[in-house]
Amino acid sequence: MSAVLEAREPSAKFLGALQPRLVQHFELLGTAPGGVAKLRELILTLAMQGKLVPQDPRDEPARELLEKIGAEKNRLVAEGRIKRDKPLPEIADKEKPFDLPTGWVWQRLGSLGNIFSGNSISAEEKQAKYTGIAGIPFIATKDVGYGLEKIDYQNGVCIPHGETKFKLAHSGSVLICAEGGSAGKKCGLVEQEIHFGNKLFANKTYEGILPKFILFVYLTPYFFEAFKSSMTGIIGGISLAKFLELPIPLPPLAEQARIVTRIEELMRLCDALEAKGQLEAAQHAQLVQTLLGALTASTSPEELADNWQRVATHFDLLLDRPEAIDALEQTVLQLAVRGLLVPQDPKDEPASELLKKIRAEKDQLIAEGKVKQDKPLELIEDDEKPFALGSGWAWIQAQEACDPTSLITYGILKPVWVDSGVLTVRVQDMKGGEIRLSALGQCSPERAEKFDKTKLVTGDLLIAKDGATLGKTAFVPPALEGANITQHVLRFPINSKLNRQYIRLVVDSEHGQAWMKSETKGVALPGVNVGDFRRMPIPLPPINEQARIIERVESLRRLCADLRERLAACQATQAHLAEALIDEAA
Repeated sequence: MSAVLEAREPSAKFLGALQPRLVQHFELLGTAPGGVAKLRELILTLAMQGKLVPQDPRDEPARELLEKIGAEKNRLVAEGRIKRDKPLPEIADKEKPFDLPTGWVWQRLGSLGNIFSGNSISAEEKQAKYTGIAGIPFIATKDVGYGLEKIDYQNGVCIPHGETKFKLAHSGSVLICAEGGSAGKKCGLVEQEIHFGNKLFANKTYEGILPKFILFVYLTPYFFEAFKSSMTGIIGGISLAKFLELPIPLPPLAEQARIVTRIEELMRLCDALEAKGQLEAAQHAQLVQTLLGALTASTSPEELADNWQRVATHFDLLLDRPEAIDALEQTVLQLAVRGLLVPQDPKDEPASELLKKIRAEKDQLIAEGKVKQDKPLELIEDDEKPFALGSGWAWIQAQEACDPTSLITYGILKPVWVDSGVLTVRVQDMKGGEIRLSALGQCSPERAEKFDKTKLVTGDLLIAKDGATLGKTAFVPPALEGANITQHVLRFPINSKLNRQYIRLVVDSEHGQAWMKSETKGVALPGVNVGDFRRMPIPLPPINEQARIIERVESLRRLCADLRERLAACQATQAHLAEALIDEAA
């Protein structure tokens, strides 16, 4: 941190305005969760309260500046160059969230500039007439960034020069999004002539009002709260009339300039803090990947022990953030399915004998006519076996791990949802490795009857089969016996001769997740086909070793959970300290 401050010594001088203790603990603010964002908010808040730069009694007061603006507007009205504005209401005391220094005034936003909305263009019109041509850039909401991000002028949409039906915003105007999820959040300074969309407001400030000062006002927490309180409608938006009435603090022109300069310098310092944190995060992720990768690359228990010692040496450094603990937990699973987490016992009955018993049970059921003869499975190719197995282990396919009377299959296509019917599990009901019973949908019984093969049995493993949630798993609890699933969920009825927890562990591991991702098909909603999932190679240890693996994994997962709790408590303390420092400075 000191290196950053030394490299930016001129900027560091200005930190005096942020209180001595704040400067002393600047690194804490930079590393606390959300610390840099809170620091940016603090800088802007102090600026708008007149606490960021000293006042100069020689500055022309803001009230005199407003008189000049009023006189200039009256002259332009008299000349017929602009229309007279509708009078804006006086600002009541309850609308003023804080007191202002001498020389400042509260003023309605609409009295400080010419503010207007843009024009709408349909998607068809945009594509047919205005894409890929020369002209003036047309800026939509998506082209405006958050905070101090630049406006994207290279979106490929332009209005030909001379076309007069679209409103123009000139360089120096300030844009803000007025409607939708980005309302009041996306804003930016226009640096060239543009046309713009109808969900944006442009503010061409009058002489004596610095555009960048107005942009910084837009970015303050107080302004966003005032903006939000004036929004209406289902989509959420603010009318132009309400926007013009928003109150803002106005300093003298000379102080506006000093504030803008000071904010820009402090924001550069925040950028440096943020960049430093991102660099450290990237370096940390690389270190975690390298050291944990060495564990999973181990080819013997002896090599694993050596690699683990290397990890243990850096334990405190490695596990100081949640994503590192997640990576450690995934490494534990991968070691488990590779047979490196617990020692093999030569007295264990090998997996091949277990498979013979499973096959014999299936053959008996076929002979009794209780199940149909299954199609022979294709052999697992060598390139589908990502690692060598330990003594007594065997490769099987997912379908071989099934209950002998069932297949892995997916659920109801196009369910008809009703108020009272068959409880049906959707992907969104699978959270945190469990099925949340509180908000399950119910499918029409007539529709559910067509999917008898996916009626749930306690202990079935459910797996999300497509989209961003691909690979999520959960066991069926007793409360869902006889329920069903949608087409986005696989039902895996695991053979009772196997350890259900171990089979789930394989699916949850990097090996299982990577297999599913490698087999995804489709464009709109990429997913794994049920036939491909049935072929998933599963490394199967002896049944006794399956139990030892699960016991060890559960022990290590409890350790990871404890580490997460301690880390969360530490980060909460750090965040509280940062908040206290910021509150003190404000």
